[in-house]
Amino acid sequence: MILLHELERLEREGRRIRVAIAGTGQMGTDLVCQITTMKGMVPSVVAELDFERARKAFLRAGVSEQMIEQCNSLGDVEDAIRRGKSVIVEDISLLSRIESVDVVVDATGIPEVGARLAWECILGAKHIVMLNVEADVTVGAILNHLAEKTSVVYTGSAGDEPAATLELVQFAQTLGFEVVAAGKGKNNPLDRSATPVSLKATADAQEMGAKMLTSFVDGTKTMVEMTALSNATGLVPDLPGMHGPTVKDFHELARVFGTADEGGVLSRRGVVDYALGNVAPGVFVVFRANSERVEKSLQYSKMGPGPNHVLYRPYHLISLETPLSVARAYLAHETTIVTAKEPVSETTAIAKRDLRKGEIIDGIGGECVYGSIDTVDGARNQGCVPIGLVARARVKRDISAHELLTYDMIEIDTTSTIYHLRKLQEDYFRR
Repeated sequence: MILLHELERLEREGRRIRVAIAGTGQMGTDLVCQITTMKGMVPSVVAELDFERARKAFLRAGVSEQMIEQCNSLGDVEDAIRRGKSVIVEDISLLSRIESVDVVVDATGIPEVGARLAWECILGAKHIVMLNVEADVTVGAILNHLAEKTSVVYTGSAGDEPAATLELVQFAQTLGFEVVAAGKGKNNPLDRSATPVSLKATADAQEMGAKMLTSFVDGTKTMVEMTALSNATGLVPDLPGMHGPTVKDFHELARVFGTADEGGVLSRRGVVDYALGNVAPGVFVVFRANSERVEKSLQYSKMGPGPNHVLYRPYHLISLETPLSVARAYLAHETTIVTAKEPVSETTAIAKRDLRKGEIIDGIGGECVYGSIDTVDGARNQGCVPIGLVARARVKRDISAHELLTYDMIEIDTTSTIYHLRKLQEDYFRR
């Protein structure tokens, strides 16, 4: 299927895929603006607590002030959409119940909000695209399973590093190559001590939330993204936290991500990892041939001397590519990236500073914890808490900086949707 042709067909027929977007931060706003430039698709509704921010998102997309309407009830939303209005709602739970909406996109980045919205969309037989990798690595496996049972699409988004890297992995594996390593270049210098306070000025200048930027800088986002890639491919981290070597450019990836006997950093092949240096914002796959003849052909094709070779995509467009996932879900009932079977990796939580008994943990991108990838078995054997569950948890005893958080150290909020979905996921895969 050629998506452009299908979208053009919808446009000719006077139809469009009607998209609802949760959150109008940096990614949500970019998504609204991108969709308005496309054929066969329209951003019909956004859910946002800050009305002014949502209004500015539509205005930046070229929507006139007269065409923007704020609604508080389901009936008013449906009526406004029929009149061709661009609708703003405060109540995110409305999105799964709007009959006129075809696909919902979660661009909040908040694990609890994303998990609840995805669950509601699946119950409401609504396709859901997740620009919320944090929720996906925590409960995405069970959400995908439930979506399949109800014949709707639950999927991660094109444009984010996990999906961009998955394209290269599938290309290599389909051709019969062995994947040695797959990963991304980290976009920011790594600073485990970063906090929303220390990054506020930078975040404001980039029109980002300070907690979102913090999750990038302190490495949590990289760990979460590589966990998503791991669970989609079965590739695993070589060691907790991965290696994260520094390279001059992508040409060095084939050497650096070789095994130790080849002069590289790996103890085995078939891993996820990341690189610091001049690789970002690209993604990569290091692969090797299993045939002498094919190896010679790769060298002839200027792919380097071998035995390791690199596939490198020098960009990912983040939410600007999300409409591709929207179109695939609606037109072809296809996912972009999901947990393939049972999760094989986990993003654990590590104390960013000394935590005192009685403190309430502020979650991803805060001042209390950062994330680190591990295998599911490794995390389970140590009793580690998934980072998607730590928000609003109460510290039960003093915890030292850089100590792994385990279930006996904190009191988790057991009233949350994401907690109950996680329990359901663990019970399902334990059968």
